[in-house]
Amino acid sequence: METLNKTSLTEQTRKGACLAFFSAYQDMDTARMIQLATPDATVHFQPMGDDGKGSFWEFGKGVWQLLMDCFPNLDNTVDSLTADGDTVTAHVTIFGTQAQDFLGITNKGLHFNSDHVFVFHFDEADRITNLDITWDHASFSKQLGA
Repeated sequence: METLNKTSLTEQTRKGACLAFFSAYQDMDTARMIQLATPDATVHFQPMGDDGKGSFWEFGKGVWQLLMDCFPNLDNTVDSLTADGDTVTAHVTIFGTQAQDFLGITNKGLHFNSDHVFVFHFDEADRITNLDITWDHASFSKQLGA
């Protein structure tokens, strides 16, 4: 019987935390999403520049809740997870249909399907300390008729 070394076990635990994050995202449960992070964790929604940086627990939760409110059928598919030390990179497709105005994009009831890259950073206790998220914002906006 083969045993896992500590590094591969930690990588699996961190990948599991990422899957738990996206499962909570699918369930539209922001409380579960943020509980996976340290209280001082940060998030950066990169296409938003400096305006997209903030606290994971407050700013991140607010952005995710706004997305869920504006796209009530919001969903995601995890395409891949790659672990490297304290970092896990997730390639994820996020999709939904707009039902309310969102960050200056007028609601036209259109659907979006967008590839995202989430880069999670973890501490020694396998809790998220930082999350960087990027996507093609021009394509996202165009799909929504902006």
